[in-house]
Amino acid sequence: MKTTTSRSRQKLFGIGLTVIAAALVVAGLASRQLQAEQLKEGAADHSVPTVSLLAAANINAAPLELPARIEPWARAPIYARVSGYLKSWKLDIGAPVKAGQLLAEIETPDLDQQLLQAKAELVTARSNLGLSSSTATRWKALLESNAVSKQEADEKAGDLAAKQSIVSALQANVDRVQALQRYTRLTAPFDGIVTARNTDIGALINVGGAAGSELFVISDVRKLRVYVNVPQRQVALVRPGSTVKLNVPERPGKTYTATVQSQAQSIVAGSGTMLVQLVADNAAGELLPGGFATVSFETAADASRMSLPPGALMFGKNGVQVATVGTDNRVVLKKVTVARDFGNVIELDSGLDRADRVIESPPDGIANGDLVRVATAAAAPKAK
Repeated sequence: MKTTTSRSRQKLFGIGLTVIAAALVVAGLASRQLQAEQLKEGAADHSVPTVSLLAAANINAAPLELPARIEPWARAPIYARVSGYLKSWKLDIGAPVKAGQLLAEIETPDLDQQLLQAKAELVTARSNLGLSSSTATRWKALLESNAVSKQEADEKAGDLAAKQSIVSALQANVDRVQALQRYTRLTAPFDGIVTARNTDIGALINVGGAAGSELFVISDVRKLRVYVNVPQRQVALVRPGSTVKLNVPERPGKTYTATVQSQAQSIVAGSGTMLVQLVADNAAGELLPGGFATVSFETAADASRMSLPPGALMFGKNGVQVATVGTDNRVVLKKVTVARDFGNVIELDSGLDRADRVIESPPDGIANGDLVRVATAAAAPKAK
């Protein structure tokens, strides 16, 4: 009896253990299934990026600042027209000069001898002309009395004409050498200052006009020409007669004015810019020719243009794009055109509507049609 009872208890205990084991297995499977579903839901949740949105803002009016170079109103390199040695120079760099004022003198011994030779040849030719003239007159009288033939009289007249031509040629040669002698005195062509002196007393002077061989440079700096290359997009902002601001690095904090005088009316293919010439008054002599400057063109705000922070732009093989979010929370990439880069904001010329919801910092690899989750206002970061 006891044996039967013991066996029954053992059997019940085994069944209980089996039931407990089965329950544990079922619970483990259920837990693993729940975890798998949770992981799947988490993975799906993480596959949809959360993005912050911002709206395009109006662009404030800002001056168009461009680099420029300053040139004198007139600049005349003084070259040598005769060879010789520099006898003396009268004015050094920075000295004011009047039109016609003597700059330097050149000694020309070779040219002096050429003039003496030319004058001697002219004297000889004039003597021959006198003799030929008297001979032709005499033979003409003899021809009237038939003492000589007409052929001989014509020969004497022809010789007279040839001698007259020789005298004219030699006189022209004397005039040429005398004209060259006038170039031994170098003078200023207009009022200005001496901005370069590249010679000294005793220096060998050669005839030349190549760059770098000038003896002096005279510049008129009472007015200055300012040249600036304006990008094609901003050409319409520049109007002849308008006044612009001019700044130079050697005088920080001081602003000068210049007036737009003329435009090249042609775009340079290599740089995509148009050359614009401005005129600046320099009565005080504070602006230096040959220097660099910054020109500021005043511009009006364009209501049709918008601005975005640089982080909202995407640069790739398709150009510059902006990621926007549609009503179905899917990404729409739009190609935009950049007008100007102000550093903290980018001015857009076209490609974006004011109603577009722009992603502030698009995730890497984002593409058209991607589903995104828009961050709430409390969690979204502030737009730059």
